[in-house]
This record gives sequence, C-alpha cells and structure tokens, in this order.
Amino acid sequence: MVQRYYFIVNPKAGFCLDISGIKLLCDRLRADGQDVRLARTKSLEHAGELAQQAIAGCPSARNLSDPRQSPLVIIVAGGDGTVRTVIDAIAGSNVPVCIIPFGTENLLACELGLDGSLESTAAALKNGTLRTMDLGQANQRRFMAVIGVGFDGQVIRRVHSQRTGHISQAHYIWPICRTFWEYRFAHLRIEADGQLVCDEPALVFVSNIARYAVQLGIAPDADCGDGLLDLSIYKCNSRRRLLSHAVATAMKRSHKSALTLRRKCKEISISSPVDDVAVQIDGDPGPSLPLNIKVIPAAAQILTPPPPANHQYCPPVKLYHLKHWLLK
Repeated sequence: MVQRYYFIVNPKAGFCLDISGIKLLCDRLRADGQDVRLARTKSLEHAGELAQQAIAGCPSARNLSDPRQSPLVIIVAGGDGTVRTVIDAIAGSNVPVCIIPFGTENLLACELGLDGSLESTAAALKNGTLRTMDLGQANQRRFMAVIGVGFDGQVIRRVHSQRTGHISQAHYIWPICRTFWEYRFAHLRIEADGQLVCDEPALVFVSNIARYAVQLGIAPDADCGDGLLDLSIYKCNSRRRLLSHAVATAMKRSHKSALTLRRKCKEISISSPVDDVAVQIDGDPGPSLPLNIKVIPAAAQILTPPPPANHQYCPPVKLYHLKHWLLK
C-alpha cells in the first residue's frame, strides 16, 4: 500500500528552522515509492487548516477504526503550539501524527522520545510505536501538554507581546524577571471533580504530560494516556514564597510542602474575583477565566520511535537543548 506522508512545517518555530533534514527525509520516502507532500504554515490557524486539507484529500483516512491501517500520516515540524493546533484539528480522526520538534521547549515531542533527528523520525515512520494520547480541553480550546494560570500565564503573555520572529529560551529571561517584580498574586477558586480544593492566592498548573520547561518537576507523575489530568496548586501570596516554591520544585521536594497540592482528576474549574488573570496553554496565551477544564481520553494517535528492550514506549529525551547546542 502506498502511504501518503503530509509534512506540515512551521518556518517560524523556535529560534531557527533548518529543513534540509526534512527535505532529505522526503527524498528517502519518495525513493521508496511513497506519496510525499510538504506545506509551510503561515500561522497557527493555517497549520490546522492544512491538517484538515490533508484528511480531506485522503478520503479513506476519515473515521478510520484502526489507525495502524491509516493510508495517511501527518508529520508536524514545529513547536508545541503548532503541534497542538494540528492535533486539535484532526482529533477523533484516528490519523497518526509524527512530531519533528523545532520549537523552543518541545515538551510533548521530548516526552514521547522524539528528538528531531533524521534517524529517529525515519524509525518512527517505518516501524514506530503508535501511542494513544489524551487531550485536555479548557473552555473551547484543546491542549496537549500544560495549562498555567497566574504567574506562568503572565510570563507567556509578555513573551508573545514582544515576539517578532524566532525565539529562544533567552527571550524568556527578561519577561520572567519583570513578572517576578510586578506580579500581583491573584486569589483563585479551584474545584477538582466537584470538590473545592483551593480558595486563596495561588499558582496553578494542569498537566497532561510530566515534562515542563527546563525539566521542572511540576507534575512528575502525569501520564498522557491514563485518562486523567494532573492538577498542581502552589499556594502563593508573595515573592518570597514564590522563590521557595521554585527552589523546592527544582530540588524535587515540592511534594513535601503543605503549601503544595497535587491530585489527578477529570474535571477542573478555576475562577477568580480578580480581573484579567493571565492563562497560558501549551506555551501560547490562553482564554480568560473562568476556566472549565476536562480530559478527552484517547483523542489522538502519535507515532513514536521503536522502544528499546524492556520498554513499552520510547523513553523521554534527556538533555534535548544541550544536545542541539553541542551539534551547532
């Protein structure tokens, strides 16, 4: 069976995008007799439109009962925002997605063992493992990795307000510093599966995966295939307490604090008497409060590299940024 590989490439992802490796992979697939197409995005919305066009152009891929028999595979080259937009656009179709990480953090790709190399991507496409993945939904927007409410959301808002092109981790330094000195700790009311769990100033994260920026252990037990979301609440009303939370999280000791709450749940609601509390979804500015968040089980199919011996899945990528820096 001839396979159709549809590449969706975001040319503005991360701090650079060298698609020479992608072109080489396309040439290899065409040499094997496969149908290969490549499209560049003009915006995040355009990435979703391209994904929908790919499915529309391959009618036999619609409503497929077994994704392992799909004649279409969509390959996304970009950051977490691009990947989320594509997965959201085709959620429920059972069309497999493979990720080539080119963003700033690439949380989902690294969590699933995709390092962006030509070898690992080719291995995933040829004989990789198909992972069924949950998604989350906040109001009308789906997410795949993490939602941050409060300080985290304000940092992302500042980064995107200043963004004009490619960005790197260095672009986050000044927004983090400025937010640290200016942030007003918002009072949040949080319910998890109908139970009130917080009604005071706090920082909140809702995670679908264990990975977070610079590998902080915000939700170390999160699993994107368990049908649950991981809620992490840091009760926080001052800069001093924020620093204490940051140090404890970096040292993997935050779970011992009485001011930290973690639990797994299916539905979460977050509201506040304060206007304009910032929210981020997968590294992009999110919707305003109140938020009604729920898990969507088994909503997407992701192709990952073949796992090593004695592993069900390919393990997460370690030291991703260091490896890419050394390879420059």
